[in-house]
Amino acid sequence: MIKNKNIDHLKSLISALPEEPGVYQFFDENSTIIYVGKAKRLKRRVASYFNKVHDNAKTNIMVRKISEIRHIVVNSEEDALLLENNLIKKHQPRYNVLLKDDKSFPWICIKKENFPRVFVTRNLVKDGSEYFGPYTSVKMVRTLMDMIRSLYKLRTCNLSLNSEGILNGKFKLCLEYHIGNCKAPCEGKINQEEYNETIQAIRNILKGNIRMVTSHLKEKMTDLVVEYRFEEAHSIKEKLELLDKYQSKSTIVNPSINNVDVYSILEDEESAYVNFLKVVNGAIIQAHTIELKKKIEESKEDLLLMAITEIRQKIYSTAKEILVPFEIDLPYTGVKCLIPQRGDKRKLLDLSLRNVKYYRLEKLKQGEKSRKQSNSDRIMERMKTDLRLKDQPIHIECFDNSNIQGTNPVASCVVFRNGRPYKKDYRHFNIKTVVGANDFASMEEIIYRRYKRLLDENQTLPQLIVIDGGKGQLGAALNSLGKLDLRGKISVIGIAKKLEEIYFPGDPYPLYLDKNSETLKIIQYLRNESHRFAITFHRQKRSKAFIGSELDKIDGIGPKTVQKLIQRFKSVDNVKKATLNEISEEIGSSKALSVWKYFN
Repeated sequence: MIKNKNIDHLKSLISALPEEPGVYQFFDENSTIIYVGKAKRLKRRVASYFNKVHDNAKTNIMVRKISEIRHIVVNSEEDALLLENNLIKKHQPRYNVLLKDDKSFPWICIKKENFPRVFVTRNLVKDGSEYFGPYTSVKMVRTLMDMIRSLYKLRTCNLSLNSEGILNGKFKLCLEYHIGNCKAPCEGKINQEEYNETIQAIRNILKGNIRMVTSHLKEKMTDLVVEYRFEEAHSIKEKLELLDKYQSKSTIVNPSINNVDVYSILEDEESAYVNFLKVVNGAIIQAHTIELKKKIEESKEDLLLMAITEIRQKIYSTAKEILVPFEIDLPYTGVKCLIPQRGDKRKLLDLSLRNVKYYRLEKLKQGEKSRKQSNSDRIMERMKTDLRLKDQPIHIECFDNSNIQGTNPVASCVVFRNGRPYKKDYRHFNIKTVVGANDFASMEEIIYRRYKRLLDENQTLPQLIVIDGGKGQLGAALNSLGKLDLRGKISVIGIAKKLEEIYFPGDPYPLYLDKNSETLKIIQYLRNESHRFAITFHRQKRSKAFIGSELDKIDGIGPKTVQKLIQRFKSVDNVKKATLNEISEEIGSSKALSVWKYFN
């Protein structure tokens, strides 16, 4: 027996419990509900918690915390099941199964009004309107609505249509009529009887009675052909094809299987997953999977029963037949529970199980992504330790210069977030204030420009700056940070290329990290990426400078003309080879003559 300091008080409460169906609630010393359960016989079920040591450690902990027991007697097991489900959702006790599903599902509404509208809604209004659903798949709702709109031209306006207003010409035709989406009941172009026939057909489709609609349409099509009204007959033929297409997509079993709910369950150590299929006239019209987070020693049967109760309540299911993979004590009156072994019903159960397996697999993939994120956190913490940083270097920026014998000096800034490139924030720099090959001065300029702009624009600053170079470049970067009053506020390191030495401000001795260190690999990745980015930009600039220098020497040829020539001929060599007529077509005969004479 489990020890509980309130055991005498609890025994007296248990002795007073009736042997009737009901719901029990366990409270802790703070009067907080910690567990809600149901029972066929309240006294026997509650007493079982205190008669033994349970296999599940969480159950033992919960029992030790119980300070108070309350109960509610109900008429039947079904009432107990529904009450338990509602109390769990309301109070969310710590040791109850956590249902991870808070969706509100869409319905298709046929509005109670003259010339009814048909639309999708998530709010049920008790005004006499008809609601079909709820649909667990938004895609299914869209498919149905698209099909209905293709088959039938219904009004979408919210005008209060009445016969008096229509006769007096109170309403005017709108754009929907002119583009063929509405038959204009507002101006009496379709009467109430004909419109209601359309609504009845839609009602049958939403109930799953597609055969009734198709047989009616076939009869009508035959009559139209007899009357030589071939265009109208062809229109009905198109509607029939659309219905056949819809039915072929949704029907997977014998059409005689009508109004059946199918449930399957899959579980692991932490969760249970329950899939639900709704079948009407052999067509699956709803499909949904929910996840239940386990807390204490719930059996597979209890978990499935809890899920069935939740789903039936949520979708207002009235199915009198339920297919399940194993026997459960179903308390619903008038509802038959089957475990199919073969045939079409077995195929439905297998399909449900396949769906729940895919759902769990997708959850595992999502969990893998989250584990990768936690791996990123570990690497950031490792870098923080290795590089003696105050904070994890979530945001790192790395700088590099590029020039050839002082020509076209440029620089690059690459940005990493969580150890991965964040290319959206990469930046190029043209060196503006430095003449010739002076890497230190160039580094000082770009660091100042970069962080002056971030400060002016009130953008976030990095936790770490990496300088591609040794002590000289590091010192130049620190000079600029000092001018901006950022020295000491952002960590800065330099990495020299030869032996991969890492320099810190004010430390004469470099740090040598292990060649297999994750920290060193990320710094090398940063350095290589900044070098690649700078070199690419430098090549582009040299190429443009060469093109410009050749064509700019020609008298009477300005930058816009040069741009036109390069866009047309792609290179200076192609301009040289071009005929006078070809050049004239692009820039006119006068300028073309100047270009042609220069190269010939």
